[in-house]
Amino acid sequence: MKFTDTELEEILYKLVASTRSPRGRFSATDSYPKLEKRLKSHTRRLMLIRTFSAAAAVALLCLSTWTAYLYIQPTTIQTISTLAETRTVCLPDGSTVTLNHYSSLSYPEKFKSDKREVELNGEAYFEVSKKKEHPFIVQTATIDVQVLGTHFNVDAYPDNPDVKTTLLSGSVAVSNKSKSVRMILKPNEIAIYNKVEEKLTRKVLANAEDEISWRQGEFIFDDLPLQEIARELSNSFGTTIHIADTTLQNYRITARFRNGEDLETILSVLHNAGYFNYSLNNKQIIITTKPDLK
Repeated sequence: MKFTDTELEEILYKLVASTRSPRGRFSATDSYPKLEKRLKSHTRRLMLIRTFSAAAAVALLCLSTWTAYLYIQPTTIQTISTLAETRTVCLPDGSTVTLNHYSSLSYPEKFKSDKREVELNGEAYFEVSKKKEHPFIVQTATIDVQVLGTHFNVDAYPDNPDVKTTLLSGSVAVSNKSKSVRMILKPNEIAIYNKVEEKLTRKVLANAEDEISWRQGEFIFDDLPLQEIARELSNSFGTTIHIADTTLQNYRITARFRNGEDLETILSVLHNAGYFNYSLNNKQIIITTKPDLK
């Protein structure tokens, strides 16, 4: 039977007050040292339990403090940039990102919050690991793209008037920074956000794979205006291409270039096909109308 400290003190007091125990087998004088020894042992056990409990509480507090410190500690941000090459990056959650030429991606060394957020400047193709409880968000200067697990492409070069999000599989939600405009895409759809008009439009594609042909070093121009072709070539080769004659800007071209042809080869082919003239002036390519097209 276990006794509390108060109960043991009362028993000790009664034994001390009596001259003889029941049936005369134990005297108060003999019983007191034994009971006192038991009382000290019981008290010592209580002290050990209390000491252990206090130590455990301190350890738990230290562990909680360390965990909180790790959580609120500033996360190291990694930034990967490309020049005249493409590069594939593996993120901490297992997602992979392929960066196009002259693009950069910033992401934390470890995803700590409920959201997996990265920042993109330029163009990249994403293959996101599916984690429903941790949405994946691509932030650009003008739009955010939120996904759960999918394959998609984001074209967000700073000098382009439009930011394009192309979905190959899964589902993504595209929104502006204020969240006042939001659009959910289906596979083979592209969301085009115009920076000037702040307008988001949707377009259905015959083949979304054409939008990521750059991963294989290819260029596919399917009835594209020359100004868009010039921007794409500028972004890919890091060279400024200026269309001197504005009437050429909407001149539509259909062409396909494979095997990673260089810029000189591409311009030469388009020129020989009769579309335009071009020249190099102060490290800038100038496109002008051919005399016979005026």
